Order: sequence, then C-alpha cells, then structure tokens
Amino acid sequence: MRAARLGWLYFKLGSLTELQYRANFFIQLIQSAVAVGTAIVVLKLVYSHTNELNGWSEPELLVVMGIQILLGGVIRMSIQPNMERVMEEVREGKLDFALTKPEDSQVLVSVREVRIWRAVDIVSGALVLAYGVNGLDRSVDAGDAALFAAMLLVGALTIYCFWLCITTGAFWIVNTWSIIELFDGVYQTGRFPVSIYPGWLRIGVTFLVPIAFAITVPAEAVTSRLEWSTVALALGFASLLFAFTRWWWRFGLRRYSGASA
Repeated sequence: MRAARLGWLYFKLGSLTELQYRANFFIQLIQSAVAVGTAIVVLKLVYSHTNELNGWSEPELLVVMGIQILLGGVIRMSIQPNMERVMEEVREGKLDFALTKPEDSQVLVSVREVRIWRAVDIVSGALVLAYGVNGLDRSVDAGDAALFAAMLLVGALTIYCFWLCITTGAFWIVNTWSIIELFDGVYQTGRFPVSIYPGWLRIGVTFLVPIAFAITVPAEAVTSRLEWSTVALALGFASLLFAFTRWWWRFGLRRYSGASA
C-alpha cells in the first residue's frame, strides 16, 4: 500500500511537469496514429492472401496487436524512463539521492519518472484491442475478461522485472544502451503470436525476453485459447523472476560506490 501511494504521488508530480509541454501530446498523437495505421495496413495486406495465420484469424491478430501497442505505451510511459534514469545516475554516481531516502530503493527508482503523453499509445492499443474483440466469432465473457486482466498484469510485471534486471547490469557494465535497443527490436515480434515463429525463436521470446508471457498469453485469454497449464507457467515464471529481480537489485547495490567513493 505504501508503494502504491508513493507511485501515485510521483505519477501526479510527473504528470504536472509533462503537462507544461503540451505540444508533445500532438507529436505523440501523430506518431501513434502513423504507427497504428501502418501496422493495420500491413495486417490487412497479409490477410488479403489468407484467411488465417497459423490458426489465428484477422480479428485475433488485431487483439495481439492491440495488446502489444498498449503494453508498449506502459513501457515507454513509466518503465523505460525510470530504468534509463537509473542507468544514467549509476554512470554519473548520482544514485545516492535515491538510496539515502527512507523508502525501498527498488520501488523508489521504479516510479520517479512518467511520460504522460505516452498514454496515447495505451489508448490506441486499447482501441485496436476493442476493435479486434468486436470482430471475434464469439463474445468475450466475464471470465475471459478477468483472466485477460490478470494475465496482462502478470505480463507487465514480467517486462518490468526484465527491464530492471538489465538496468541492474549497469553496476558492472557502464554502457547498457545497446541492450535496450536490442529489446526494442525484439519487442516488435510481439505483434504476432509466438506460435508462428520457429522453435528456437519461440523459446527466446518466451524465457530470455518474455514477450510471450507479456503479449501472447493475455491475447490467448481473450480468444479462449489459454490453457490452465500456461496460466500456471506464467504465474510461476513471473514469481521466480520477481524474486530473482529483488535479489539481483540488492546484489547490484553492493557494487555501487556512488559519489562517496
């Protein structure tokens, strides 16, 4: 509860700061519209030659795309800016300002930054998702919706943990920006369900870069494809990754000398 209050406080402060630059809203709106429009056109072109892609219909692929855009907005609105700030402060020896505060350091460094205009991507993703759901052959009941929401939260937690694990590497490797750029490229694979990829790539985007748990699994919940064994695997993987992330962050802090060095 304390962590939630702290996160909400920083969210309000960050939002007020961002609202001073309202031109960013229109820039983000144009960028999001172009990106979404291009993605939908590509999808339409693919389905102009086939009725399904490895068993996935066009509306189901729109569901996957909507989740990918929505979660991408969450990443760029909160997760990525916070992680980039941590890496910069580690490099410059300024992380002491966060570590000396009477709060859980992991929570604090995870909520200090917010790019409120990235919420445009969240809304765009939600609209694409709703459009896809509306085109499904069957209606989505309350159980499917609840399972989708739960799996989306689990997926977001998994992506956050992955980002923090990479960020913690900055305590040893000063330049981790190339890894972030690699993630941005790999994240684009989430526009399609992982089942369409070859086995080696499927394993990579499931356990090395957890795109499958973050995007495909929630999409399977909406489209009634999700099996309970997959739910258990997603929950187990997220729990283990979260526990490892907590340990890894504390272990990394021992390597940090900061401005006092």
